[in-house]
Amino acid sequence: MSFYEDRVLPHIIDKACSMGQVMKLRSQIVPRARGRVLEVGMGSGINLEFYDQSQVEMVYGLEPSEGMRRKALPNLNRSPITVEWLDLPGEKIPLEDNSVDTVLLTFTLCTIPDWHAALLQMKRVLKPGGDLLFLEHGEAPLETVRKWQHRITPGWKMFAGGCHLNRQIADLIRHAGFEIQELENLYMPNAPKIAGFIYKGRATKPV
Repeated sequence: MSFYEDRVLPHIIDKACSMGQVMKLRSQIVPRARGRVLEVGMGSGINLEFYDQSQVEMVYGLEPSEGMRRKALPNLNRSPITVEWLDLPGEKIPLEDNSVDTVLLTFTLCTIPDWHAALLQMKRVLKPGGDLLFLEHGEAPLETVRKWQHRITPGWKMFAGGCHLNRQIADLIRHAGFEIQELENLYMPNAPKIAGFIYKGRATKPV
C-alpha cells in the first residue's frame, strides 16, 4: 500500500463522505439496521452515530484499509456500539453462512474491484429474509451525464481509491440474486451530477 493510499486518501475520503447532504442521507438509511450487522467498507466509522443502539446487537466492520481503521478510532471511542473489525476485502468475508441480520453498504460498492464476488459473499453471510441496506452513487439516467461518467472513471479511479462513477448499482444488486424491495433515486443537492446520482434503498435475500 502506497503512502498516498495509507496516509492521504483516508482523509480525502472521510472529508468527502461526511459533508452535510451525505450525512443527511446516511441518517435516513443507517438507523434501519437490525441485529447483527455487517457494514462493508466501514471506513472511518462515519455511520456509527446513526445506528439505533436499541436495535443493533453488534457491528462487524469490514475495512481492509489500515489507514481508514486508524482514522476510525475517535468515532469508535465515542460510540456505544460494539464493533469487531474484519480487515479483509469485500470479496473475502470471514463470517459463517447465514450469520448476520443486516448488511449495510454506504458509498462502498463503487470501489470494490470484483463487485459480483463481494455481493455473493454478502448474500452468503446474510440470513434468509435479511436486509441489504444500500446508499450508493452510480450511473446517472441522463445520457450527457453518463457519457462524462464513462470518460472520467478511468482517471478518477486512480486518485479516488478505485471509485467507479458509472456502476449501475440496482442492476448489480439484482444480478447477485438479491430482491430489491425499495429503491429511491435522486441527484444529491450541491454535488456534481457525475458523482452525485444516488441509489438508496433496501434489498432482501430470498427465503
